[in-house]
Amino acid sequence: MKNEKKSPIPRATAKRLSIYYRIFKRFHAGNIEKASSKEIAEAIGIDSATVRRDFSYFGELGRRGFGYDVKKLMDFFADILNDNSITNVMLVGVGNMGRALLHYRFHERNKMKIVMAFEADNHPSVGTIDENVPIYGISEIEEKIKEANAQTAILTVPSTKAQEVANVLVAAGVKGILSFSPVNLSVPKDVVVQYVDLTSELQTLLYFMRKG
Repeated sequence: MKNEKKSPIPRATAKRLSIYYRIFKRFHAGNIEKASSKEIAEAIGIDSATVRRDFSYFGELGRRGFGYDVKKLMDFFADILNDNSITNVMLVGVGNMGRALLHYRFHERNKMKIVMAFEADNHPSVGTIDENVPIYGISEIEEKIKEANAQTAILTVPSTKAQEVANVLVAAGVKGILSFSPVNLSVPKDVVVQYVDLTSELQTLLYFMRKG
């Protein structure tokens, strides 16, 4: 099995990688050793041609007519998603959304762990601990993330503060930001931003409901 990708991976394919990983983990837990592209597609809700096309970007992951080795593919996706070691994540913004994320047990589902949170220096939460996660003032971020070896941040601040806080994160050495603010952030080319827009997702859902 070749682990080298043959060509740049489309964004749509990249967004499905964690879903494939979850499906193979589920198959493995169910003692399923082999799975066809049709079975994988049905488990996700897409067509089998899309599965085969997605997998083609990573070389020969299986042989036609033989199906895919569940254990090997589970390990393969764990490797490319860096789920073989704990990834320390920081949370910036401890409002309602931030609190909900603090209580979501990432590390029990995948090897991602929120190890610290940040708020404005004068915020009443600063200096407290929630779900074993210490909450610091934003002015301490550069020092604290070096201690925790963290380069990934979840951003849950008001839209009006998103760019300002993103600038602070980038200056502190953050290389990846998951933003819940519906504002396009301006960051250097070596910093990756992924957006989660719940309003947009809900509107898309309602559109397809009406269309159906």
